[in-house]
Amino acid sequence: MESFHLRRGLVSGFTLTELMVVLAIIVTITTVTLSSQSSFNKTIILANTAYDIALSLRSAETYGLAGRAVNGVTSAGYGLNFQKISPGSFTLFADTSPGPNASNCHGLPAAGASAPDAKSGNCTYDPGEKVMDYVLGNNIIVSDFCAYSFGGWSCAYAQGGGLSSLDIVFARPNPDPFINIQGTKACLTISSPQGGTRFISVAASGEITAKAPSCP
Repeated sequence: MESFHLRRGLVSGFTLTELMVVLAIIVTITTVTLSSQSSFNKTIILANTAYDIALSLRSAETYGLAGRAVNGVTSAGYGLNFQKISPGSFTLFADTSPGPNASNCHGLPAAGASAPDAKSGNCTYDPGEKVMDYVLGNNIIVSDFCAYSFGGWSCAYAQGGGLSSLDIVFARPNPDPFINIQGTKACLTISSPQGGTRFISVAASGEITAKAPSCP
């Protein structure tokens, strides 16, 4: 009986040092896991926002090429307007004003302003043309936008800055976009306050890419 008690007394549990080591390992693994999850979530949210903007551009293109009627106008183009002063939102608009005339960005067909294919609009967002506002969530903003015309890029911040707004308009029959009236290409940079950027490009052919490698 005495021998049995001696053997039990020799059995020991975890030491304080061992417990501290195990606890440190658990804390380290938890921290790494949470950090990785946070980084993953940030990347997914930013990517989803880029695709949402690209989808909005695609919707404007679809409406414009289909000649979707708005306020009695059936030949209007549709576009998105981005403003430097409101980086957390953008506007879908129908380019209905002014009516068809030779000085508009579309010009006039040979048959004149009354021809069925005469198009309204000046390829610029004007008061009264708004269809819908979009607000970016999760504090993500359009941190820069650029338009290409006359052989060079102009941006809100890059390339010396100076661009206060960006209008991307699509009108039938061709998918080629009208960028700030006379431009041919555009690029948007979106950023998250937690870090990270994504780029959305609109090519001269009308191709829209939510995973562009960079902006100017």
